[in-house]
Amino acid sequence: MAEAMPFLTFQPSRGHGAAEAIALYTALFADGEVVSEQRRPADAPEGAGTVELAEIVVAGLHVRFSDSYVEHAWDFTPAVALWVTCSSPEEHRRLVDGLAEDGQTFMPLDDYGFGPFAWVQDRFGVSWQLAGPAS
Repeated sequence: MAEAMPFLTFQPSRGHGAAEAIALYTALFADGEVVSEQRRPADAPEGAGTVELAEIVVAGLHVRFSDSYVEHAWDFTPAVALWVTCSSPEEHRRLVDGLAEDGQTFMPLDDYGFGPFAWVQDRFGVSWQLAGPAS
């Protein structure tokens, strides 16, 4: 059976390093865990020491990462976001604050008629939609 998971490509030349994102996400989420991480060798002709392929778990979701040593015209977009349903108001606030730090807030944490919700873009450009616990 096929398996799908998000794959995030970072561009270190733009300040979007996978290693820093992995460190933030695994620290913020209670179940944050690095499943695997492979770095390019120090003697690699390009991208030495950057993340070639990594996988983490956050909020029960497996996410893969890579640093591209080629600079692309595209980058992350708010049109694609990771959705997280938080288990408590305290967790909701902590994740919103931690992910929004040095990033951008599209919808601040508030009740929009369907429950507590926030939509932020972290400092790496990855977008997160964070829902509060069901009432």
